[in-house]
Amino acid sequence: MKIPYNWLKDYAEINVSPKELGDRLTLSGSQLEEVIVQGDVIQNVVTGKIVKIEKHPDADKLSICQVDIGTEEIQIVTAATNMKEQDVVPVALHGSVLADGTKIKKGKLRGVVSNGMFCSEEELGTAGDEPVHGLLILPTDTELGKDIKEVLGLNKAILDFEITSNRPDCLSMIGMAREAAATLRTSYKMPNLEYKASSSSDINDELKVEIKDELCNRYMARGVKNVKIAPSPGWMQERLLEAGVRPINNIVDITNFVMLEIGQPMHAFDRRELANNKIVVERANDKEKFTTLDEVERELDSSMLCIKDGDRTVGLAGIMGGLNSEVKDDTTEIVFECANFDGTNIRVNSKKLNLRTEASSRFEKDIDPNLAQLALDRACALVCELGIGEVMEGTIDIYPNKKEEGNLVVDSNWINKFLGTDISKQGMKEALDSLEILTEIDGDNLVLKTPTFRIDLAIKEDIAEEVARIYGYDKIPTTIFKVSTDRESKYRKEVLDDNIILLATGSGLNQSISYSFVSPKVFNKVNLSEDSELRNVVKIKNPLGEDYSVMRTTTLPSIMESLERNYARNNDFVRLFEMGKIYIPNEDETKLPTEKNILTIGIYGDCDYLDLKGIVENILEGLGINNANYVRESDNPSYHPGKTAALMLGKNKAGVFGEIHPDVTENYGLDVPCFVAEINLDVLYENAEIARKYKALPKFPAVTRDIALLVDDEVLVQEIDQTIRKAGGNIVEKVELFDIYKGKQIPEGKKSIAYAIAYRDENKTLTDKEVNKTHDKILRSLEYKLGATLRD
Repeated sequence: MKIPYNWLKDYAEINVSPKELGDRLTLSGSQLEEVIVQGDVIQNVVTGKIVKIEKHPDADKLSICQVDIGTEEIQIVTAATNMKEQDVVPVALHGSVLADGTKIKKGKLRGVVSNGMFCSEEELGTAGDEPVHGLLILPTDTELGKDIKEVLGLNKAILDFEITSNRPDCLSMIGMAREAAATLRTSYKMPNLEYKASSSSDINDELKVEIKDELCNRYMARGVKNVKIAPSPGWMQERLLEAGVRPINNIVDITNFVMLEIGQPMHAFDRRELANNKIVVERANDKEKFTTLDEVERELDSSMLCIKDGDRTVGLAGIMGGLNSEVKDDTTEIVFECANFDGTNIRVNSKKLNLRTEASSRFEKDIDPNLAQLALDRACALVCELGIGEVMEGTIDIYPNKKEEGNLVVDSNWINKFLGTDISKQGMKEALDSLEILTEIDGDNLVLKTPTFRIDLAIKEDIAEEVARIYGYDKIPTTIFKVSTDRESKYRKEVLDDNIILLATGSGLNQSISYSFVSPKVFNKVNLSEDSELRNVVKIKNPLGEDYSVMRTTTLPSIMESLERNYARNNDFVRLFEMGKIYIPNEDETKLPTEKNILTIGIYGDCDYLDLKGIVENILEGLGINNANYVRESDNPSYHPGKTAALMLGKNKAGVFGEIHPDVTENYGLDVPCFVAEINLDVLYENAEIARKYKALPKFPAVTRDIALLVDDEVLVQEIDQTIRKAGGNIVEKVELFDIYKGKQIPEGKKSIAYAIAYRDENKTLTDKEVNKTHDKILRSLEYKLGATLRD
């Protein structure tokens, strides 16, 4: 959006230079692309009056001129011939720069001193396409010594802004004037909207409008009679040209001027070309041909909204009018159209037709429907101001769903906390009021009415942003981020979920996903007893079929189906895990079931129980869980009674893992041993320790002793480990099992278990005496509690 600086000053009180204004607006959130100044290159060129002209003594084509530049008289030697004495001309002084960058210095021409040069339009960069000859002769009353840029208006600045799609209100002079006034803490004013209907005719008696499609949000129209088509006044043409719009005639220029000023596109129809005294807003017919104002015939389709006169299309809604109804030199009556259309439809069809216009670029951003009234009033006011027609009585206004102001209540304390500021409530109110966000203070709350032209204000964060940018981003103090080595508690589950996935995949598992709804038949396949609590399920009211009719209470059938599917496809080596939910019905059927997060691991092929246990231990270690115990579980009907363990974290059971019962593997058509773990993630996460504590490497050496024990087959390794650690106390650093043996040398019903025990004191070097004392205590405890003896 090109914003002419001088035009902007018609509406806003601006007391800074164009560059500073651009910088200030950038700081308040408007993205400035560049500041364009037409004569920015020209330097040290002033106006001067030619006092005397003499022929050069040694050159027939040169003249010597004495020139009054206001402060002194200087001598200029020139080859120009179109000047005379008392003419006022542009004078490039010593050290000046012309429009093309040429630098001018004083010198001698054929032995005569010249203190600069006279300038033509071409040298000042103001020449048009037609060639010009001779010097630029200025009016005789031009002030002498005046900077030529001021005289010719070459110091006019254009501020080019990139307007984002959420701020269509800034696609207008008024919108940017509002932003400028709020940024500079000054005021702005609306243009004149007052007009007087001077025609006794009422447009409602002469024209009917019908909206047949909801893509049109609002349609307004007014008529003007006795129109006098002529060129626009110079000031209007100048404004349009500065903004990059070509003047055409006074009526068309008014519609373009109002669009740039108010931000609402308009169109003017020649009243003679509207047949049937009717305007209908409806979609085009497929393959319909229509010639737009740019004299290009286009093929339309039924997705495109059109303006019709009952018989034919006279305009593409929101994009461009038709050549068949354009304003002509002999037009005497017009209809001003001011409407609002669906932005998405305009954007899609503008792209489809490869026809992007100033109007479509605004409509596609969903401009405010309430702008239509302002724009229509302004157009009629300009008609009256220029005296080019008689505005008819009445207004056609079809507005099915009026857009109303929004309402928000925001805590001022929250805004300060959010921004890290200490702005007073009154300061916030002043900032918001300057943007026409009407604000009342109710205790600590700001009660807001958001204007309809601000489509981007919906939540409290939007209001905080408005306060911040008007208060000044550069005034907001720098604060240090609150950093913690631990994540906030609300992100704890997400962090742990990610850790589980990393640990599982790092253990060689592939992630599997299955449905949460299953068939009631799966409970038989996993050997659940008829009175098992797991058969109490949540039933789905509208199931896809019997196979998906209940919510699962165990994930075992799901992982077994995955293993079965892989086995059926001749996959001999499978390592899977799934993170899913089970659903336990609530006794109160009006309440939702209890959901539990379960980690399920399923493996088969070249593996045994210890491989599965190793994976479980990897995950526990990765989560920082060090209070795990494994208890033999022999009464689970789905698992092998001698190769299954319950995972205990303290006194809480966290899950079960082991070899699947042979009957279950047979039910799923598997001929290989399968090993599965079902672990309650919620219990794991309660015991997980995300924050890791690091300790220095030990300063003192460790002492290692190996022992080989004879124990009964029924004694669990875990029991031996726990007994050693408890008896050894703090100096037992590590207990490592390195051998289990059963053979001819070992009595029947016994097994040999060999351990390496590392002893270390963090504060000193242990003596043999101290180690022997603890070691003997361990051996006595093993013998007393487990019946263990040292192997010979």
